[in-house]
Amino acid sequence: MKAAVLHSTGSIDTLTENLRVEEVPKPVAGDDEVIVKVRYASLNHRDLWISLGQYAKIQLPVILGSDCAGIIYARGKNTGGIDELDSVVINPSLNWGNNELHQSNDYSILGMPDNGTFADFVKVKSSLVYRMPSHLSFAEASALPLAGLTAYRALFRKANVMSGENVLITGIGGGVATIAMQLAIAAGANVFVTSGSEKKISKAIDLGAKAGALYTDPEWWKQILSQSEKNIDVIIDGTGGNTMSALLEAVSYGGRIVLYGATLGRAENVNLYKVYWKQISLLGTTMGSSDDFSDMLRFVGERCITPVIDSAYDLEYIVTAFQRMQNMEQFGKIVLKI
Repeated sequence: MKAAVLHSTGSIDTLTENLRVEEVPKPVAGDDEVIVKVRYASLNHRDLWISLGQYAKIQLPVILGSDCAGIIYARGKNTGGIDELDSVVINPSLNWGNNELHQSNDYSILGMPDNGTFADFVKVKSSLVYRMPSHLSFAEASALPLAGLTAYRALFRKANVMSGENVLITGIGGGVATIAMQLAIAAGANVFVTSGSEKKISKAIDLGAKAGALYTDPEWWKQILSQSEKNIDVIIDGTGGNTMSALLEAVSYGGRIVLYGATLGRAENVNLYKVYWKQISLLGTTMGSSDDFSDMLRFVGERCITPVIDSAYDLEYIVTAFQRMQNMEQFGKIVLKI
């Protein structure tokens, strides 16, 4: 079968040498496993960070990819509840454990160290396979799992977002931020966004966001407060870094800030006085449990939410797809046709 195999890490300029589409053996299902014939897969920043060596405990070579949609191709003798040729998505959250509050010590994400979805076929435990929401195409469904799971847990398990609340989502255009916006709007929240691009803010407004501000303005949070009548109940952020100080300014008294990443690194010179005096709740989250995943799929199906597809590439052009992500050109998910 064809697969995109990462052999070594390096810069974006060496990715053509390090990440190669080649022939590898087709996986064989164990007793409690299934083989999924991948139709579409989608990129996540995690895949890019692994390729650039900016991720912990990298094990190579590996087939990258956490997300996909496809059909059941084969299954082991101890699998049930799903049949061959069923259209499915995979929960990429592996070994979460029994505690809904946090992942176990054995937790990992599909696509490293386990071989992932950028291949003709992928092997997973049957418990990780779910039927696709019926209103989605394979391309749309492939864009949902990792980003949708992360966004759903951040919004509803952590922040407990309610209809009518004002929600700020930073870095709109990224996969998690974009689906978080869609989920929050579907739940009846008023969504405000930040971006480094006026074009992306305009796209977000077209999709139902109320307004937005350019984070290139050092005092962007003042614009958000003006737009929201000085009331931001919840902030969903994956950037961290110096953005943290602005988030503490923007959020209302008694508000909640959910952090799902820190792409800008450590937060320096954060005024902790703001946290306790404003009664702010700081909530961390990463990925989610199987219950989160099934609830996310149910919510998407009931509200007929369609993930935003930025662009689609054949697997052979995966390096070009990564370059688009590295350049922060996308709005929504970049998908691969397998």
